[in-house]
Amino acid sequence: MVRVVLTQSYGFLNKQNTANAGSSSAETPILCETCLGPNPYVRMSRQHLGKECKVCGRPFTVFRWNPGAGMRFKKTEICTTCAKLKHVCQTCILDLDYQLPTHVRDAALHIQSAIPTSDINRQYYVNRMEAIMDDDQAGPQTGPARGAAHATLQKLARDTPDYKRNRPQICSFYARGACTRGEACPYRHEMPSDAPRQSIADRYHGTNDVMAKHMLRRLAQAKGLTPPANEAIMSLFLSGLPDISEDGVRAAFLASVPGLRADDIRQVSLVPASHCAFVNFATRAAAERAAESLAVKVEIDGKEVRVAWGRTPAKSREKET
Repeated sequence: MVRVVLTQSYGFLNKQNTANAGSSSAETPILCETCLGPNPYVRMSRQHLGKECKVCGRPFTVFRWNPGAGMRFKKTEICTTCAKLKHVCQTCILDLDYQLPTHVRDAALHIQSAIPTSDINRQYYVNRMEAIMDDDQAGPQTGPARGAAHATLQKLARDTPDYKRNRPQICSFYARGACTRGEACPYRHEMPSDAPRQSIADRYHGTNDVMAKHMLRRLAQAKGLTPPANEAIMSLFLSGLPDISEDGVRAAFLASVPGLRADDIRQVSLVPASHCAFVNFATRAAAERAAESLAVKVEIDGKEVRVAWGRTPAKSREKET
């Protein structure tokens, strides 16, 4: 029988040191300005092997701190290795450069995550990448390529930290009408919303991310990619294409839309003379996901391509008449 002894230590953290934090055994976590709070020096507790990472499932060092007066205590949710692989904050799981969900960032930069989702493969991959980073070698997923910043991401990024995310949780007693503390209650006296709780693993992998879907939906509406009312329309129209084959269009879609599988694309109809193409999807959900992701930006062979929803299928038009 092996007994693990958990220890706890305290110290003062300077914000300038967080950007250079190393692996999960580092002295400081990897955090964004919003999660750290407005105070340049934060008193922080550290618990060795205090919890399991919500992405890879390995025990990691947990940091806990209070961002400022009137704010709730926050803690790290994932290990530093997983944070470095995705270049995200260990607490809010948002991109460190743009403060955006990984789904939005990856869709704009055309990044496909190589991190497996199954338990055994995921732990093997993370352990292997941690060994590579410990040897000071450049791994394939030590953060997205950061050449010239994407113009769309710069427009979506916040210029100042959003400290409202550090507010206290909603008082459950107030929601039931039974809180008697009044202004002395340390929790917020607001009614909870019906929005589903966000899973840390889903936010990390860019699947079922409520915030990302909301942002991509707004971009799609601004660019005229609002899903049509007719559910029978399951195709997207591409114009301004370079000289490319049908397989090239299919490969570009699979590389540009996170989570899109090969069997989600039913058919690609290319019109070389007009430099346009129709991409037909197997399901309406796959077509909507592709439209939302491509609303950020679409580049094929270095050329920006225009995207629009296709027309009503001929069979549906015959039924309507």
